[in-house]
Amino acid sequence: MRVFVSMLMILCWQISICQVQEKKGWVKVFVGSSVSGWRGYNRADAPGAWTVEDGALKINRKSSKDKWHADRGDLIYPVKYQNFELKLEYKVAKGSNSGILYLVTEIPNKLIYHSAPEFQILDNENHPDAKRGKNGNRQAGSLYDLIAANPQVSKPYDTWNSVRIVVKKGHVEHYLNGKKVVKYQLWGEDWKSLVAESKFKSWNEFLMPGGSTQSGYIALQDHHDDVWFRNIRIKKL
Repeated sequence: MRVFVSMLMILCWQISICQVQEKKGWVKVFVGSSVSGWRGYNRADAPGAWTVEDGALKINRKSSKDKWHADRGDLIYPVKYQNFELKLEYKVAKGSNSGILYLVTEIPNKLIYHSAPEFQILDNENHPDAKRGKNGNRQAGSLYDLIAANPQVSKPYDTWNSVRIVVKKGHVEHYLNGKKVVKYQLWGEDWKSLVAESKFKSWNEFLMPGGSTQSGYIALQDHHDDVWFRNIRIKKL
């Protein structure tokens, strides 16, 4: 009887936790069993290079020997957000590169990063991009090629890292493994100056992430490397 009561109390506690999470507005956008609900950038289906492995969404390394991996592309969650908080976990294989893009606008014949900021995902120790850019602004957690993550707290390859991205009225914060590593303001003069000193300076669309509505999609980047994502959830602010 005591065992039954204890189990009942645990179940009630679990239910109450779920209810609290629902009240706080979190939406789990990947259930851990299927790519369903996501699609490719500028396409209606999900690229075949994206699979599910051990409850995680995985982008597979490009291989000339494997026709399955010939179908490439970035993956978007097709709901537009303006003010939001995103949480997820990722891990990379040795030497791998990827990214989380936000305020994505789909523009025909344009690559996804032509118009969207990127939370960089990288194996800092083994990928050459870690030493490129300026002062580490292409290392993990950075606003790619614009602002270096500080402090740099990424974990080694084959280890899970936690991410939190907050966007509210153009103010953006990147968190990596519990530490705030980047903060900046979109769309103003400071943003224009920042872009003017980067690789994006000749791309007009990059000056206005989210377009005229200042809202857009969340996306996971296909950089032709093995990278896993799990516990992906988002909340409107």
